[in-house]
Amino acid sequence: MNLKQAYSYGVQFLKTNNVDEADFKALCIACSVAGINNSEYLAHINDDIIISRVAKMLWRVKSGEPLQYVLGKWDFYESEFYVGEGVLIPRPETEELVDLAVKYIAKLDNPVIVDLCAGSGCIGLSLAKKTNGTVYLIEKSADAFKYLEKNSKGINNAKLINGDIADSFDIPPADVIISNPPYIRTEEISVLQSEVQSEPVMALDGGKDGLDFYRIINDKWSAEMKKGAKLFLEIGNEQGNDVKSILTEFENIEIIKDIYGNSRMVVADKR
Repeated sequence: MNLKQAYSYGVQFLKTNNVDEADFKALCIACSVAGINNSEYLAHINDDIIISRVAKMLWRVKSGEPLQYVLGKWDFYESEFYVGEGVLIPRPETEELVDLAVKYIAKLDNPVIVDLCAGSGCIGLSLAKKTNGTVYLIEKSADAFKYLEKNSKGINNAKLINGDIADSFDIPPADVIISNPPYIRTEEISVLQSEVQSEPVMALDGGKDGLDFYRIINDKWSAEMKKGAKLFLEIGNEQGNDVKSILTEFENIEIIKDIYGNSRMVVADKR
C-alpha cells in the first residue's frame, strides 16, 4: 500500500469510528510511519508504507489515546519533543508564553532561568536554546522526568532537577522564573475530555481551587528571585484576577490574552 492509500484508509477508519479531526490525525499517522513531515506528503504519495504499523496507530487513536502519545513526539515552538504516557502534551498556547519570555531574555546577559513543573521540558529547553544563560528545569514526576532527560540531550546549558517545587534546591538567584503549573480544579478533572484524561493527573490537578501551585510560587519561589526579576506564568482562562491577588510578592502584574482571546498568561516583576 502506498502513502496516499494509507492516508485515505486512515481517514475512513477514523470517521467511521467518530474520531474528531480524522483527516489531520490520519495524515499525521501516515506521515509518521513514512518518516516524513506532514508538509512532505504530496511529494511522497506513491511511496510504499507498512500498513500494519498505520493500522496499529489508528486503533490506539480510536481507543481514545492522545494522538501525540501515539506518534511519540510533538512539535513545539521551534523543536520536536518526545512525549508519551506520563507527561503533559505541549500545547500551542504555551508557545505564546515561551515567545514572551524569549523576547525578554534577549535583553539579559547570562541569565539564570528556572522552569517550574517542567514536564517534557518544552518551555525550559526552548528557552535554553535561545539564551546564553543557564536554565534549571524542575520536575517531580519520575515518568515525566524520563522524557525531560531524553529531550534535553545535547542542550548543555540545561540543568535538570527531579524534585518537588515545594522543596528547596541549591540554585542561584533567578533572573526569570517561568511555569505552566497544574491549574485545573480537582473536581473538574473527571469531566475533562477523554484524551485530556489520558494525561497525568499530577500535571493537571491544581488543588481544590486550581491555585495551589501559584501560592507555592509566590510564597516560596519569590525569595529565590533577584529584585526586579521577571515571572512568566500560564493560567486557566478564568484565573487571572485570582492569580493576581495571590502574587503579593510581585508588582507590575499583567494579565495577557492568548491568540484565542482567553486570559492565558501572567507576567510580573519581583518586588
